[in-house]
Amino acid sequence: MATVTPYLLVENLTKSVGSKVLFSNISFAVNKGQRIALIARNGIGKSTLMDILMGKTDYDEGKITWRKDLKVKYLPQHMRVECLEDAASGYSLKIKGEEFNKLSGGQQKKLLLEHVLDDEPDILLLDEPTNHLDLETVVWLEEYLNNRTSRGEKALTILMVTHDRYFLDRVCTDIFELDQNTLYTYHGNYAYYIEKRAERIDAQNAEIEKYRNLYRTELDWMRRMPQARAHKAQYRIDNFYEIEKKAKQQHQEADIKLSVKSGYIGNKIFEAKNVCKTYISPSTGENKVILKDFNYVFSRYEKLGIIGNNGTGKSTFIKLLLGEVPADSGTWDIGTTVRFGYYAQTGLQFDEGKKVIDVVRDIAEVVDLGGGEKMTASQFLQMFLFSPNQQYDYVGKLSGGERQRLHLCTVLMRSPNFLILDEPTNDLDIPTLNVLEQYLKNFRGCLIVISHDRYFMDKVVDHLFVFHGEGKVQDFPGNYTQYRLEAKGASASLEDARKASYSLEGKGTKLKTEQKRRLSFKEKKELEELEVRMPKLEEEKNQLETLLSGGSSSADEIAQASKRYQEVQEELDEAEMRWLELSEIE
Repeated sequence: MATVTPYLLVENLTKSVGSKVLFSNISFAVNKGQRIALIARNGIGKSTLMDILMGKTDYDEGKITWRKDLKVKYLPQHMRVECLEDAASGYSLKIKGEEFNKLSGGQQKKLLLEHVLDDEPDILLLDEPTNHLDLETVVWLEEYLNNRTSRGEKALTILMVTHDRYFLDRVCTDIFELDQNTLYTYHGNYAYYIEKRAERIDAQNAEIEKYRNLYRTELDWMRRMPQARAHKAQYRIDNFYEIEKKAKQQHQEADIKLSVKSGYIGNKIFEAKNVCKTYISPSTGENKVILKDFNYVFSRYEKLGIIGNNGTGKSTFIKLLLGEVPADSGTWDIGTTVRFGYYAQTGLQFDEGKKVIDVVRDIAEVVDLGGGEKMTASQFLQMFLFSPNQQYDYVGKLSGGERQRLHLCTVLMRSPNFLILDEPTNDLDIPTLNVLEQYLKNFRGCLIVISHDRYFMDKVVDHLFVFHGEGKVQDFPGNYTQYRLEAKGASASLEDARKASYSLEGKGTKLKTEQKRRLSFKEKKELEELEVRMPKLEEEKNQLETLLSGGSSSADEIAQASKRYQEVQEELDEAEMRWLELSEIE
């Protein structure tokens, strides 16, 4: 039987940036017809791996082998284009001949997607392909990739990085997960991945617990009287340190805890009366109607999603609300208690030479979490998975997703009562999205979200503004999946739509509900005290052992020393057990 040569073979690949190991000795193959998604937390090296595969970035060790007869196309996360003269006009694009830098982010992404797809590649590498696309185009791309074979076209082989969970579930045949420098493979879609990942983590945690129980036994053996130490087998001593290493492992789940205070918001939020807005397109010179006689009264705790094709005025609507651009006519009345928090699609322009901690300290040294609880800037950053070491890194060293996480941090720490999020899911990893969704569901304020992420929209909004263009704005009472079903003329009930929206929920629930408890401030102090106290007890114990084995002490001294030895041993055992308990939590 003939051996099938993989399109791509990666063997023992290792890459470090400075002292940080991104991945170590990872191996995988990409075969014809596979549609593989690469999943990992921000900063782990997803985009770096894609650049390595395309020969744009060096690696430390390993081997990469491409089949020689392949046509390979790559769509990077950060859009760039060398040549667009031969790009076809495509499915709905009417922008041929326009200058690329004058197009919106969504239009640029559409054009680049069109360019790589029309070239009929054998294998396609996509880094965040749905970022900046409007929802209609995301759905089109999903259906296009799934239905190529039914149209008689060549099935594409794809290796992609994406956080779009509906897209992952409906398009991908395999999931690769980078976690703690190791690559795990799952032969199924996203729903399958969630289930099997939960099983893997349960198995890992069970093994860690086994080693922790064994560690307690071996620790007691290692701490016995020094005169017995010489008789200890060296292999057992060596084995103890290996057990200790495994016992102190801790699988890191996304343990961001967004419990930020939202300011009081009054009954009056904002009211739009007969608002009209037209602007001249910088690329075409044509007048575009954004709003026409728009009327709306926003209520407390409302959660609104905004959808519509690129160029219909979604971002302009936000700028009107924030007062960044004036309306042509009509009134826009904002309540006096409203305090906006704005997460911009373009992100913040951070000073590349500034340290992460200083970005936050420039806003506030202490963050009010509500209920009398406060947190330092450093502690607040840790909630967003910025380790103490990373806080003192320069902004220029952060990945795209880490920058977006920092942007979100700077928005929420100001305790807004009206959040406006323009494409908040771009570049954020899935664990961060899960926690952000939960925070927004419980947010005691008003919310407006513009997003192409259908799963995110289904989870957090209770109604939609649908921008149809030419000033037409539809208020739809439901989430995105419900809107799509109605738009298609589906007869499904809202309950059926709800089930469709949340089809990925319930899979691997342990990942979401069994979040590890973090040490309280009091417990951290206790752990620090134990780490000082235990060596002192050990030293006293050694001194007592020397006294007891010396043979020059009186009977009273021996009796007192023996009594104290027993007390010290009990105190040391108790301290060690407590230290183990606390170190498992941290």
